Amino acid sequence: MKIYTRTGDKGKTSLIGGRVDKDSLRVEAYGTIDEVNSFIGKAMTELDADTCQDLLEDLEAIQNELFDGGGDLANVMKERHYKLSDEPIEVLENRIDALMEEAPPLEKFILPGGSPAAATLHIARTVTRRAERLTVTLMKSEDDVPPTVQKYLNRLSDYLFVAARIVNARIGVPDNEYVRSAKVFRTGKKKED
Repeated sequence: MKIYTRTGDKGKTSLIGGRVDKDSLRVEAYGTIDEVNSFIGKAMTELDADTCQDLLEDLEAIQNELFDGGGDLANVMKERHYKLSDEPIEVLENRIDALMEEAPPLEKFILPGGSPAAATLHIARTVTRRAERLTVTLMKSEDDVPPTVQKYLNRLSDYLFVAARIVNARIGVPDNEYVRSAKVFRTGKKKED
């Protein structure tokens, strides 16, 4: 089987149910989701399985969900059956809450970095934000964009932020606070009476 087809040599690509220009907003949106997926794959190669097994399991599920979301954006058939549901969003929310219980208190903005895995998760987070922005723009210009994809990307960027902090915390690397940041976050820890 040949990997190249030559069908895109004139600047068009196939969607599920049609063809569009390779620089269409829809292709930009799902292509950016593919970028996120690639950075998550890179982060997974940098994570220590002994200290981050739970994160590795999360990220593997996320990679599949991103593939579903990208496929949903690539689907322009009249009768659509989307793969990404609200359930993974709820799972991400539960994981964010659990990880925040473990995370060190946060009061100021932090700079991306620390360990290589945390830095890669921060890259994935920022690319996720770009994918979300492109999806929002696509939603404004086309009626048939599943809103679940945008919601998922919004929650995913929060998860990746918390996951990057947890990776650093578990290996003893402190957050690098933005030096001119005011105290903008509550610590997240409840005060005891």
